[in-house]
Amino acid sequence: MQHQYAIGVDYGTDSVRALVVNTQTGENLGTAVHYYARWAKGQFCDPSSQQFRQHPLDYLEGLENAIKGALANVSDDVRQNIVGISVDTTGSTPVAVNEAGTPLALLPEFAENPNAMFILWKDHTANAEANEINELAHHWDMDFTKYVGGIYSSEWFWAKILRTLRVDESVRANAFSWVEHCDWISAVLTGDTNPLTLKRSRCAAGHKALWHAEFEGLPSEEFLTKLDPLLAGLRDRLFKDTYTSDNSMGKISAEWAEKLGISSEAVIGVGAFDCHMGAVGADIQPYALCKVIGTSTCDMLVAPNEEIGHLLIRGICGQVDGSILPGMLGMEAGQSAFGDLYAWFQKVIVTPVRELLGDEAADKMAQELLPHLSIKAMALPVTENDIVSVDWMNGRRTPDANHTLKGAISGLNLGSDAVKIFKSLVEATAFGAKAIADRFVNEGVPIKEVIAIGGVAKKSPFVMQTLADVMNMPIKVASSDQACALGAAIFASVAAGVHPDMATAQKVMASDFDATYTPRPEVSAVYQTLYAKYVALGGFIATT
Repeated sequence: MQHQYAIGVDYGTDSVRALVVNTQTGENLGTAVHYYARWAKGQFCDPSSQQFRQHPLDYLEGLENAIKGALANVSDDVRQNIVGISVDTTGSTPVAVNEAGTPLALLPEFAENPNAMFILWKDHTANAEANEINELAHHWDMDFTKYVGGIYSSEWFWAKILRTLRVDESVRANAFSWVEHCDWISAVLTGDTNPLTLKRSRCAAGHKALWHAEFEGLPSEEFLTKLDPLLAGLRDRLFKDTYTSDNSMGKISAEWAEKLGISSEAVIGVGAFDCHMGAVGADIQPYALCKVIGTSTCDMLVAPNEEIGHLLIRGICGQVDGSILPGMLGMEAGQSAFGDLYAWFQKVIVTPVRELLGDEAADKMAQELLPHLSIKAMALPVTENDIVSVDWMNGRRTPDANHTLKGAISGLNLGSDAVKIFKSLVEATAFGAKAIADRFVNEGVPIKEVIAIGGVAKKSPFVMQTLADVMNMPIKVASSDQACALGAAIFASVAAGVHPDMATAQKVMASDFDATYTPRPEVSAVYQTLYAKYVALGGFIATT
């Protein structure tokens, strides 16, 4: 039998990676990572104002370099039997485009304008706009937020668009439409980025843009213009229909086929967000909570529509038919900072070292600090009098999004040291994870097992054991360290017609598991007390 191959492309916050997979065996044949050059320099970002932008050139360079790198050591036979490519990205990460679908930042006059670039998922400059959307939606005759947990977030599509239109007249005058990263980069591969005709991701539209079949698409023109007259007419320049990611976006363009050295018959799948495709790569099944743990977390759940489709789950990031697996209700939650919280603490310690002792000493400390703290923290006992922290350093995503909230560290004394503080930060991220799981269960969605993927899940036994102890559930870690790219490849295999459906493709291609963290009953009991303190402290922060 002639084997066929698919490529999954996974755009993360710092880099993009590509993975070549045998669709008949699941074997990984090649992989490569490209780090965004402009992003690495901190260009176009201002963390103090929570502005995070990425230049489309970083994405285009990454697309070519990552795929070429993944194909560098495969045979010509493999290259000519690449049947499909699918892409996942962070989100909501929208960009203003002209009538051809070209991001404005690719035009000379906007090349250095952050407002003309992709507005990264963790950009919170639109907090005020998100509040306005919520206020209006909750007093409208149709609550357009009811399928996204009842709270719209500044991390999402409409808030970011409205903020940009208000603050940048030049972008407002030249923005014909707006496109999510996962939609645009997939369309780029087909050679047709027309924003009026490209297939929009059900995943992105349902979770972030308030799209729903009940609304006959996006929120009404009346609602949008009441929100702000600057939005008048935009709805008609966006989209009405959406597509699940087992669908084809189209065939690869001749230009990209030649550039990558692959068959011109390769199918490009409809894109989606990284965590949703990552859950598929980790072989998500009904009522399994799949935690994608990296700089932030996304928590994925799927369930049959006929069993829970009648529920409206409060305070999550949406419930969308087909956003993860076609035919299933896909639910999303998550934390705005997970690994980012540890990185912040690392930076607090390392920055003075860099200033006083130079780059060499600082780089060495940065490399060794968190592993060192983890080993030390793992040896500490867990007691009811430990430091308690709250993990909202980048606001709270779920439950109940509020990105104006701040983090906290409580219970410090003169005996508190870096190890104890780090331990409390890790526990805080675990408490945030428990709050999400509790919300699902309390809203009538059972959790039968927990799956973890992502960099933190693979690299930090201390974090994962703490997570299992706090959640008081076993946690299985997927063996693939590229579950998101693998999930994209699985979708590509179905979009290209190799497999008839996602269940068949997952059986052949999805990841196995190579570790399980089991809760320690005596530690879990203490964590219940500490979690109650976390909830109380969070409640105090939220009301002051």
